[in-house]
Amino acid sequence: MRAVVQRVLGASVSVDGEGVGSIGKGFLTLLGIKKGDTREDLEKLIQKILKLRVFEDAEGKMNLSLQDVGGAHLIVSQFTLYGDCRKGNRPSFIEAAGPEEARALYEAALQLSEASGIPTQGGRFQADMKVSLVNDGPVTLIVEVP
Repeated sequence: MRAVVQRVLGASVSVDGEGVGSIGKGFLTLLGIKKGDTREDLEKLIQKILKLRVFEDAEGKMNLSLQDVGGAHLIVSQFTLYGDCRKGNRPSFIEAAGPEEARALYEAALQLSEASGIPTQGGRFQADMKVSLVNDGPVTLIVEVP
């Protein structure tokens, strides 16, 4: 399981011109799920993301978590995070989980984040989404489990 986590001042996702998710200050997480990923992997990943200390404290040091600053979380499914570009010019996506497996874990990610007390929004699984964001910093991290 792989996530690209961006600290944002705001982010939104739309499908066919319709807004489906929007947050202010917080994290935009692009979530990639590969074949064989488990609910346990997901729980570890979400907890790791929510506890990342990348928001500035009163002294200007990155020392506060999403929970500490009262931020929100926008999670967008992105199977292309498992695109293999080592051979040729066309990525291979054979490592990415199939739609049924990935959908269940993606929906669980939304629930786990929300259950942790973080206002959480999502995209629309398997849709052609348009994601907008104002990256803060910029701060962008890659988090992987196991």
